[in-house]
Amino acid sequence: MSGGKRDTMLAGAGRRKEWTRGIVNPPVWRASTILFDSVEAMEAANPPRDGVLHYGRNGTPTTWALAEALTELEPGAAGTRLYPSGSAAVAGALLTALKGGDELLMVDSAYGPTRNLCDTVLRRFGVETCYYDPLVGRGIEALISERTRAVFLESPGSLSFEVQDVPGICEVARGRGLVTLIDNTWATPIFFPAIAAGVDFAILSCTKYVAGHSDLMLGSVTTTAEWLGKLDRTARALGQSAGPDDCWLAARGLRTLGVRLDRHQSSGLQIARWLAEQPQVARVLHPALADCPGHEFWKRDFRGSSGVFSFVLNGGDSAGRARLIEGLEHFGIGYSWGGFESLAIPADPVRTAREWNGEGPLVRLQIGLEDPEDLIADLASGLARYGEAR
Repeated sequence: MSGGKRDTMLAGAGRRKEWTRGIVNPPVWRASTILFDSVEAMEAANPPRDGVLHYGRNGTPTTWALAEALTELEPGAAGTRLYPSGSAAVAGALLTALKGGDELLMVDSAYGPTRNLCDTVLRRFGVETCYYDPLVGRGIEALISERTRAVFLESPGSLSFEVQDVPGICEVARGRGLVTLIDNTWATPIFFPAIAAGVDFAILSCTKYVAGHSDLMLGSVTTTAEWLGKLDRTARALGQSAGPDDCWLAARGLRTLGVRLDRHQSSGLQIARWLAEQPQVARVLHPALADCPGHEFWKRDFRGSSGVFSFVLNGGDSAGRARLIEGLEHFGIGYSWGGFESLAIPADPVRTAREWNGEGPLVRLQIGLEDPEDLIADLASGLARYGEAR
């Protein structure tokens, strides 16, 4: 265990001697077949478990080191399972918590692939999904039926950034015997320790901030002692595993997560506040700004804000939005976020529980590690073009 304050923990998490063998950064262990000295030694490796070489799919010191590090970042957690992507991690957690005939309460602002999983695979397996308003808070109790088994949260919400009352919802859910899951990719456990807030499953797309360099795919689910065994069995039964090279890169990225998040936060806030003053902008949806829906929960529960947020244009249309984005010099156009580079994409939230209403088209920004003054100048030119086009 690394211990210490945030950055001290990030520097040392997962670096026990069994994994490092004296090397500063745990090395890459690639394996499929593991050779045993005897039949007795092979039999002793069963059932598969962390820390014992069995078969490559069941892990090596490279993967165990990262999983242990992510567990250390979540006070109250018992363990972490790794997946080949964030979407795979969401699926692994939901398939652990649910069975045919169950009902899932899914936040209406969920990440698009999560919604797709619910509407296709889970539906086919007999799980019914009921979408709820992200701002429902403790009022979620009125939505719980006899078939409800789980509540899924994403705070802040994808694209529209509503902040949920996570402790309140978890308290209600626990009182009714329900399991809670959260996609915590935006904040990471650095800015929001989800297990300590009462969540049973904390899910990350490690592709994003943990890795930090837009060059790998990886997901994780961290959970409590109550659920770890079942999560582990489900992951192994589904054959879910993460490649050692991606795990090694993510572990290396983890060491700088704190300092990178601090920069994403400061630059993101500077740009969000500037955007809020521009006449071409109707609203800025950034959890740390007082007028963002659910800001009071962000202020109460979060230790900081990351660099991803949206803004609503003041009128106009999608064609004008496309011209604005395409003319930006320092913002790439691409999915995902959490890397060192800034991104801008058109965003069109899909809603079931409550209709999305915006004064104009929505743009989502990922603020990278470039100089914020350069990014502001770039956005200023883009907004001017947008205003002229209107």
